[in-house]
Amino acid sequence: MHIVNRRFVGLPCVLALVGLWACQPTSEPAEEPQQSAEPAEAASPAPESVTKETVERWMTDLSNWGRWGDADVLGTVNLITPETRIRAAALVRAGVSVSMAHDALTEPALDNPSPFELEVTTTGLDATPAFPFCVDRFSVLYHGFGTTHLDAICHMFHNGSMFNGHSKDEVTEEGARKYSIDHMRDGIFTRGVLMDIPRLKGIAYLEPGTPIYPSDLEAWEATAGLSVQSGDAVLIHTGRWKHREEVGPWKIEEQAAGLHASCVKWLRSRDVAILGSDAASDVIPSGIEGAQLPVHQLVLVAMGMPIFDNLDLGAVSEEAARQGRWEFLLTASPLRVVGGTGSPLNPIATF
Repeated sequence: MHIVNRRFVGLPCVLALVGLWACQPTSEPAEEPQQSAEPAEAASPAPESVTKETVERWMTDLSNWGRWGDADVLGTVNLITPETRIRAAALVRAGVSVSMAHDALTEPALDNPSPFELEVTTTGLDATPAFPFCVDRFSVLYHGFGTTHLDAICHMFHNGSMFNGHSKDEVTEEGARKYSIDHMRDGIFTRGVLMDIPRLKGIAYLEPGTPIYPSDLEAWEATAGLSVQSGDAVLIHTGRWKHREEVGPWKIEEQAAGLHASCVKWLRSRDVAILGSDAASDVIPSGIEGAQLPVHQLVLVAMGMPIFDNLDLGAVSEEAARQGRWEFLLTASPLRVVGGTGSPLNPIATF
């Protein structure tokens, strides 16, 4: 654990914690799996040619600008309706919950240059009968590849604008005035769908730089016996953390398995509410000259869709296999930070 005994100044996100106790019940998995997922062929046919010009055209063709009006604050989270939540709640049958966050990385690494920091301000040695407590402070620069977090819709700009045409100037040192994370204060409660691509291909993890195509997503739907629907949260498992465990950290900002830009059309056609992965969703390099993170660009700026980054999907993959189903209730509670461009969090899958 990386522990410091000093005051932090100037970090973008500082959290204070004074005494936190949590417990979580567990139960046995369902006795009769409903679905199966046997490995499929490993080959993935390449999609139609995608260029920077294609991505620019999709910025208009796939756009949700104006769909929910000028006063909108939620983007595709609007697709999570009361009916969507009720259907998601019905997925809880075994009563088993699984975290989809990775442990906070407290040491600098190639994929985590700004580690999570814990400052213990009052230790057990400091406790007295008059003040029998321990106290600590968290400091985290959560955007990047190290910390599990949710990107707010305001996190990215294209040609000077964020989603719905709002200017990048709406984000100042005081925070974001449009599409900030506090608008998701009521939490995320919807069906989560795990797209387990390593399991599809019968391998432990995808090699860094491996693209995932729409044909892979459709092959997984057929293998898992499900279909992505409006309001779903689609979570892409590449095995990033398993690969890190075996070979160590690497410069993931230079090479990462993830979605090819052509998958965004697929996400739009299904009216997905939230995208997530165990890295940053984009395959890196993108394979498209002049387009660095086209999935992020299209999803956040054109479609207004929040993104879970750096999920740890290993445990939920194993539990899904035990349960025999790759759908579950997904819950997540972003911090209620007015003006925040995102939030570290701990998303939960409940079967």
